[in-house]
Amino acid sequence: MSFSQVADYANSWLERLNIDVDKVVDLFVYDPSSPLLFNTGLFFVLFVAFIIIYRVFRSTRTLRMLFVILFSLFFYYKSSGLCCLILLGVAVSDFLLGLWMDAVRERGQRGVMRLIVALNVLANVGMLAYFKYFNLLIESVNSLFTTNFDTLELLLPAGISFFTFRSISYIVDLYRGVLPACRRPLDYIFFLTFFPPLLAGPVVRAKDMLPQIAANPVATREMTSQGVWLIIVGLIKKMVIADYISGNFVDRVFDNPALYSGFENLMATFGFTIQLYCDFSGYSDMAIGLALLLGYKFADNFNAPFKAESPTEFWHRWHISLSTWLRDYVYIPLGGNRCSRPRAYFNQFATMVIGGFWHGASWMYVIWGGAHGLLLVGHKMVKGVLPHGATREEITEEGEIVTRPTLGARILASPLLRGFNIIITFCFVAATFMLFRARSLEDVSTMWTQIFHNFHLDVAPQFVTGYLAIVCAMLFGYIVHITPSFITGRVRRWFCASPLIIQAILLALAILIVIQVRSSDLVPFLYLQY
Repeated sequence: MSFSQVADYANSWLERLNIDVDKVVDLFVYDPSSPLLFNTGLFFVLFVAFIIIYRVFRSTRTLRMLFVILFSLFFYYKSSGLCCLILLGVAVSDFLLGLWMDAVRERGQRGVMRLIVALNVLANVGMLAYFKYFNLLIESVNSLFTTNFDTLELLLPAGISFFTFRSISYIVDLYRGVLPACRRPLDYIFFLTFFPPLLAGPVVRAKDMLPQIAANPVATREMTSQGVWLIIVGLIKKMVIADYISGNFVDRVFDNPALYSGFENLMATFGFTIQLYCDFSGYSDMAIGLALLLGYKFADNFNAPFKAESPTEFWHRWHISLSTWLRDYVYIPLGGNRCSRPRAYFNQFATMVIGGFWHGASWMYVIWGGAHGLLLVGHKMVKGVLPHGATREEITEEGEIVTRPTLGARILASPLLRGFNIIITFCFVAATFMLFRARSLEDVSTMWTQIFHNFHLDVAPQFVTGYLAIVCAMLFGYIVHITPSFITGRVRRWFCASPLIIQAILLALAILIVIQVRSSDLVPFLYLQY
């Protein structure tokens, strides 16, 4: 039987089954309006097939790695088209630069090692500058000098900031001697293309993942349960809370803030704050959960950031993989705090501005980063003038020396003050997120004008009744967020200890809830554009 006869025979069977061949083919072709994301039905179906084949290849390491790499490249292709070749090119380039780094290290050629780091950083930063910031530069030049240069039609590769950060950290860590160069090309390509954290993090470092890849891990029963739990939590965060709040309230207010009262503008700001958290941490939860199903462990990327008592603590809890990356590869190379206090403050501020600029081609992100830089510097200045002594020594009537907390330490540790610090920190953070979401400073000015001059608290009852579902979604998100960790941990442990049938039922129930509340249009994760 010839190939054409086989094709005709297959098509006849597909026609009998009423399957449109062209639509099936379209599912596997890049469509910018329909990326392959964790919150799509297509991904769920493909991942089920993927995990079955992945388990079949368990005993054949090379075949299994090739299969994961091909699936990861296909996953990225569905999000960014032929830009998957850029990702593959970066992986091959890093691998070769790593071998070169090891070779020149043995000869003690520190200058050449610095050259390799410079080449890697320039290549990655150059890609970011071209794809993310070239048009912003053109627009800024046009507005400053009244020129009329044309911007370019550029396709921004999804998650480009995340894989370039992983690339830079690998080469810099080689230079610092943190880890040896990867000797197996498949291992490094697997690391850089691994699909769960590819589009929106967390920023996984080579020193944490390459040893796991070399060990050829297998998911245990506990890892599988943890992974399913995180996927359920991530889906609910993203599609039940974030997407619902966004499409039905937050976007409307931020698009036209002058049409809404100050109370509604304030509620939209608090709404966007929990929306961004649920959207971004939901992706991280699903990415970490999917990796666990494949046998790989990543560190948590969020740790209840709205429980933070200071701006500094907030950044120890929010997007942890990015904040630690900025600390290790920007703040410390700038000098960190190993310098004069004013210089340390500048290093902190500059690091946050760079972090803001990393988020995208908009001066609003730079201003947002600068605002957080000022908050961090302000907090460190306040801490610098507070008394450091937390204890004092006293002599009892019996002549014994005892150590007691100072009055200042008791005040700082009091639940009332801690609660006050949490509320103030949250309000500052939410105010900065207004900069993050608004289209322009003019919109931010309009929102603050409405809040301070047209607040109209009297609309609160109508707001609650008119947006009851929105209010419930926001309250649910915040209440779960501030619930003590020992309670949420107990629920998580109960789930992981439950029989597989119970876990499957709860997963199916979560999917059913998601289907019921999801919007008709696909809502991409917010951090895909970064």
